[in-house]
Amino acid sequence: MPVSRPLGIAFAAKILLLLAGCSFSDDVLWPSLTGGDPTPAPAQGAQPVAMRPATAVAVPAPPPLMGTTTFQAVQVAQGQPTGTFVGQKVAEMRAQLQQLQQTLGGRSSNIQAMRGQAIQSSERYHAFVAAINARLQIGTTPGNPILLNQWNQAQSELDKMNEQIGRMNAEANGVAGDSSVAAFVLESTRAAYGLSGAVDEDHRQLNTLEDEVNKTVVSIDRLLNDLAGDVSRQSTYIGRERSNLTALSVAVKNGELYGQSLANRAFTSTNPMAAAPQQGGGPRRPLVVIRFDNPSVEYEQALYSAMKSALDRKPDATFELVAVSPTRGPVGQSALKSAAAKRHADQVMRSLTNMGLPATRINTSASQSDAAEANEVHIYVR
Repeated sequence: MPVSRPLGIAFAAKILLLLAGCSFSDDVLWPSLTGGDPTPAPAQGAQPVAMRPATAVAVPAPPPLMGTTTFQAVQVAQGQPTGTFVGQKVAEMRAQLQQLQQTLGGRSSNIQAMRGQAIQSSERYHAFVAAINARLQIGTTPGNPILLNQWNQAQSELDKMNEQIGRMNAEANGVAGDSSVAAFVLESTRAAYGLSGAVDEDHRQLNTLEDEVNKTVVSIDRLLNDLAGDVSRQSTYIGRERSNLTALSVAVKNGELYGQSLANRAFTSTNPMAAAPQQGGGPRRPLVVIRFDNPSVEYEQALYSAMKSALDRKPDATFELVAVSPTRGPVGQSALKSAAAKRHADQVMRSLTNMGLPATRINTSASQSDAAEANEVHIYVR
């Protein structure tokens, strides 16, 4: 099929991207993303599916809300000395509780500071990504150094957020240790009721101390739970944004915008439309055919659009990537052509993983074709 030349400018690559009806709906062939008419034509009465725009702003997901729980120190009542052994134990445990609360107060202040720093880094990260997206949306040069610098700064802010997660984990371990100390003080307080030689005032002070330790334990548990939620949410957010940033780096390199990482779309899309099974026993139709008939084939933007549409239709789809080499040509050239086709398939595989599609969802194989005039890479939906 001849490649269309919109606005008088020829495509550098002759890419035939067919959105296969066998993968998504019965006997419906999606329009070619190169601008030409698909072959064969849609079945009579069937309407071709509208093609989505090739570019979309890759807006990063908003950062998760940080916890607000802080350690609330309990006022420790000061009892009068009774002169008994039990009274001395009460004074020792009261001092332990006060020291524990001072330690937890310092940890709580550190945690609040780290939360604030994470929020600031997230805001700066979003500002850099928004600036890159805005420039890519209107078009720019491949490898624009201004965008590369902004990308590096966005990467730096993600690294800072990741460092905050490490520090939060360290503080969480410290709070967990303090929780053990609180549990020990509580058990010691309860055990002191059984000591002989106590007076009524000793037991009254023990009652008060037990209540104060219990309140401290509850406050520690709340802080631990909130901190664990912060670490979990931030880890998920940073992992997702690293994938998006990887896809954005490919867009900066090529000077054109793709969109969010295919990994996020593949795992978080909730589109209920599933792929319909192929009817009949005919040959499979590829989702994408990339023809490598010149040294510089520009295929990544159209490839991203096709993969995005496929994952919109079938979020749990897996793909088969086939390196196809022609059988035509001089005898003895078959092995060389096959090796070149596999290199092209490796190139497409890297493009897909750079766009965020997990490698575990791509199977690779190789074949030969009498109809192929040049090396091709076919991608099928499984």
